[in-house]
Amino acid sequence: MDAHSQAASPPVDYIAATRAIYDAEGYPPYRWVHNEEPPPWTPVAVPLEEASVVLIASGGIYEVGQRAFHHKDDVSYRVIDADVPTDRLRATHFAYDLRDARSDPNVVFPIDTLRGLVAEGRLGSLAPQCFTFMGGIYSSRRVEEGLGPALVERVRDLEVDLALLVPV
Repeated sequence: MDAHSQAASPPVDYIAATRAIYDAEGYPPYRWVHNEEPPPWTPVAVPLEEASVVLIASGGIYEVGQRAFHHKDDVSYRVIDADVPTDRLRATHFAYDLRDARSDPNVVFPIDTLRGLVAEGRLGSLAPQCFTFMGGIYSSRRVEEGLGPALVERVRDLEVDLALLVPV
């Protein structure tokens, strides 16, 4: 049976699912982050065919030999070389069904797609390093004060034109 003949999966109510996950972990009811200010936006300054891109993904991807993410408010991140063979990538996460990501990490970490776009000349280059973390972090303060600034510093050091953020 091909993908087109399979029955469509029912939609997932992610807000209810997230609340249930945090409740099961023993956290108080989750308060969604509300930012008063709009996010900063910087127009792309170069054509995509010339742009350098860094991949940042929250799907809990790590490379064989790296420490897997753990489940209690893990605000660490992993650095993955952009030329990593896809079969060396692994996934761990508490907030989504991992079967597809474990079968093909590209569903949450589209490294092969980006490499293909570079090879086709649609993107200029891929940064030498990518960054991953495990989304679903309960403490927005720890993201705002720790993980976020650490990733921003790493990306600035790469001097790329674009960052592709892949949420899970």
